[in-house]
Amino acid sequence: MPNLLLVDDDEDTRTLLFHGLERRGLNVAMVASAAEALEWVRDHDIDVVVTDVQMPGMGGVQLCEQLRLRHPHVLVLLLTGLGTYDTAIDAVRSGAYDYLTKPVKMDVLVVALQRAFDHLSVAREVRRLRHVADLVTPIPSLIGTSPVMREMTTMIRRVADTDASVLITGESGTGKELVARALHDLSPTRKNEPFIAINCGAVPANLLESELFGHLRGAFTDAKSSRPGLFLQAKSGTIFLDEIGEMPLEMQVKLLRVLQERTVRPVGGDEEVAFDARVITATNRDLETEVDEQRFREDLFYRINVVSIVVPPLRSRGGDILALAQHLITKIAGRGGKPVPVLGADASRKLVSYDWPGNVRELENCIERAVAMCGTNEIDLTHLPTKVINHQPTRIELSTSQPAEMITLDEMERRYVRQVLASVNGNKTHAARVLGIDRRSLYRRLEAPLPPTT
Repeated sequence: MPNLLLVDDDEDTRTLLFHGLERRGLNVAMVASAAEALEWVRDHDIDVVVTDVQMPGMGGVQLCEQLRLRHPHVLVLLLTGLGTYDTAIDAVRSGAYDYLTKPVKMDVLVVALQRAFDHLSVAREVRRLRHVADLVTPIPSLIGTSPVMREMTTMIRRVADTDASVLITGESGTGKELVARALHDLSPTRKNEPFIAINCGAVPANLLESELFGHLRGAFTDAKSSRPGLFLQAKSGTIFLDEIGEMPLEMQVKLLRVLQERTVRPVGGDEEVAFDARVITATNRDLETEVDEQRFREDLFYRINVVSIVVPPLRSRGGDILALAQHLITKIAGRGGKPVPVLGADASRKLVSYDWPGNVRELENCIERAVAMCGTNEIDLTHLPTKVINHQPTRIELSTSQPAEMITLDEMERRYVRQVLASVNGNKTHAARVLGIDRRSLYRRLEAPLPPTT
């Protein structure tokens, strides 16, 4: 049931309308002035305001204008004793949904309110459908419509307009930075601010602190001038810490404090400087295993892993491979000023059947070679790398006609577990997710002794 607020300085009129609407089962409150109305709407969930036009101080038209500015979702019905053309014009200009002349009959007011309630219902449904559409609409920079990509896209859209810390995980070459940039670009408040990325594994440990937090002049030998770090350079945008699993433990301690306090202290400085950037991190390591083996701080892991987004490996994306390949063909051929070839049937089958251990990065390298080698309008098998052409999909032999070659069920499980683990580059968390077991169960299977031979 929508919530209704009556505004009228005349106590008798206000009380009469209040009781009449309340008897009809409406959720209604009342105040005596426009100033009180603004405070009430600020502090309560109000859908419709019914207000008199002529009131001391701020009148109904001015109240309507203020409500449209501060609370655009609230509908306003104006009640006026002057049913003139000028009054109607003022009502429309102020943004009123409707206006009625006084003395208003209760049945007429109820009908007008019902129209307003129906309008609110339709508007809410439109907003809901737009939200649902936004969640499933592909993100232009992330090519693919496979179920795993749609799931990831939905997650990106859900958290893009929040300030929650996001940890992006996935194998090397899957496009983790593209996901981080999509989170930034979809943020209504941060998209126009800087996006700053740094690979934590590519910067020497002794320089990483200065790179992230900045330094003052003379802080070390080569510090000839002061320089703000990347946290401050990002301003109110996004700082992306790629390969955070490579960060040394001593830097992890300092980063944890920065994330907790939302301030940085430049190298050589004594004062803390606040920063406003959103922090997104990424890694191709299994950080839970790194925590178990004391190579990554548990408290930092929980600080950065408020929201987790897993970027799927290319081999799990099915038909996305061909869509992505054609997108890369168009991009690479256009960049070189060449005609855009199409994928031949045999080449397409090989691309789909290949495992792509290097993921999108390896596919892009393969397509770049194919476009360079292709002298016609079609890419065929001869244009692909030899390892892609000769690749044979790996399979577990489930049966054999030779009893001597048969294996036990335990050994079959052991082989399958190890094959899954190899397919995700040793990431135990991802392997456990694929197998449908928890990590402890996976550890037990890996540590189980080999069955005795007979």
